Amino acid sequence: MAKPTRRKRTTRTGRGKLTRRELAVLTVASGAMASGRAEAQAGLAVENASLGDVVEALADGRTPASALTRAYLARIEAYDRNGPGLTSVREINPDALSIAGRLDGVKPSARQPLAGLPILVKDNIATGDKQHTTAGSLALESARARDDATIVKRLRAAGAVILGKANLTEFANIIAVDMPSGYSSLGGQVRNPYAPALVDERGIPIVAPGGSSAGSAVAVAAGLCAAAIGTETSGSLLYPASQNGVVTVKPTVGLLSRAGILPISQSQDTAGPLTRTVRDAAILLNVLAARDPLDPATQRLQRPNDYTAGLDKGGLKGARIGVPSDADDPLNDVYFGKLPERSRAAMAKACSVLADCGAILVRASMPTAGWIGGPGTTMGVLNRNPLSRYKGAPATPPIVFLYELKHDLDAYLRDWAVGTKMKTMADIIAFNQANADRALRFGQDLFLAAQATRGDLSEPEYHSARAMDLKSARALGLDAYMARHKLDAVVFPGSAGASIAAKAGYPSVQVPAGFIAGVDGKETPDFPLGLTFTGRAWSEARLLRLAYAYEQAAGARRPPPGLPAL
Repeated sequence: MAKPTRRKRTTRTGRGKLTRRELAVLTVASGAMASGRAEAQAGLAVENASLGDVVEALADGRTPASALTRAYLARIEAYDRNGPGLTSVREINPDALSIAGRLDGVKPSARQPLAGLPILVKDNIATGDKQHTTAGSLALESARARDDATIVKRLRAAGAVILGKANLTEFANIIAVDMPSGYSSLGGQVRNPYAPALVDERGIPIVAPGGSSAGSAVAVAAGLCAAAIGTETSGSLLYPASQNGVVTVKPTVGLLSRAGILPISQSQDTAGPLTRTVRDAAILLNVLAARDPLDPATQRLQRPNDYTAGLDKGGLKGARIGVPSDADDPLNDVYFGKLPERSRAAMAKACSVLADCGAILVRASMPTAGWIGGPGTTMGVLNRNPLSRYKGAPATPPIVFLYELKHDLDAYLRDWAVGTKMKTMADIIAFNQANADRALRFGQDLFLAAQATRGDLSEPEYHSARAMDLKSARALGLDAYMARHKLDAVVFPGSAGASIAAKAGYPSVQVPAGFIAGVDGKETPDFPLGLTFTGRAWSEARLLRLAYAYEQAAGARRPPPGLPAL
């Protein structure tokens, strides 16, 4: 692979112009970088530091919050705006340094466990400050939020410094059929840090950054923040975590409030942490998991007092782990049976680690009725994406997504968005059509299909589709599989099991498992593959315990090359 060329320094965030204050923030960071002071002043190597490392440095006075923030800003300037041009951070919080300065001398505590920690949030999560909340859309370029999303309020109350907004697949990958992961018309194309220069003839990364929480995962992998928050409807945390070698928790729907998050589907949407270790993810869950009167789904919440309390290197001993793969049932072996050679080898090694740690592996295929989906749960949408290799073929997105999208997005624009003329999905569609050369590189077929629904969720086909999703994914799928085999968890390669867990609203925890190479017959550098642990509702503590034990035994995470300390 050709060595990445250094990009000319830019005064733009993705395709959005930097404000004067944001430019000033990066100028300070650039000065620190140029003089070699950024990470030295921070007192630790931030590029691969865990939250525990950072908290310890802040607590013992070795690292002021302002120096820590400057160190991450310097890395953003060096590797996101310049160098490999990762394009993972769509907007810098212009007040980040001043907020961090006010936290100098404030040590992390039980009341403020994240005091001074710079955290990025995905740009579909509302912040009621000077930052924009755009979902990566040119149509929402000027949009801000009326208030902080509930999870942002909880981060701030815990002392976190909101460093900025992470780039994402536009509208969390619900605008166009076959849109590349990590692309947005406002933010540009996020690049995978393990192969940032490798693109095809269309300019699309060959090694995908994963979507839709691409920017959040890339920023964590590249050491551009202490941690990040992403969102998932189906695969949007698990896929980028796998592609970038980081840890994530896709929580039970209702564990984290969705209030203030640009939506796709109220049935499946959730936020979740992206971190470098399992313990880091547990620390963030402690802060984020809470009931919220603005989100009725959280009223069913069940959680322990402390997600870190059960983390144990011996946590896999005696655990019954389902491996949905049976050589005697090859037609149902949909998760492991068709893996490429290197992926198969990585998963075989992961299963060996599980067994060596004392886990009882139960190999049995998932019931057909569970993974194949219920009748009447998808709808045909003609793919008019001009750059898609499948242009002209019908796509089959979930009915639930398209029907809930119009209803839920219109509600967000009405209740949360300010500073924009976009009041409905129809307004966004019209803006995109009027600015097609800039806004519609990949079309908007899914938005058009969603707009054609009534928008009030009254259609019988919507209610039938949701009922069938739950029947297949829960009753005939994960519930039946786990009960029959008396399982503590099910493991999947990468994000392969994302759909069945997402439809059920069940949690998953993913941890790095190894490295693979090659995409569609093209040679690539090595890039990561994760192992996902999935369980029933509210089982996050158990899944974290299992994932932690695996992480400690496997030691599979390796930071991306070519992004050294400054």
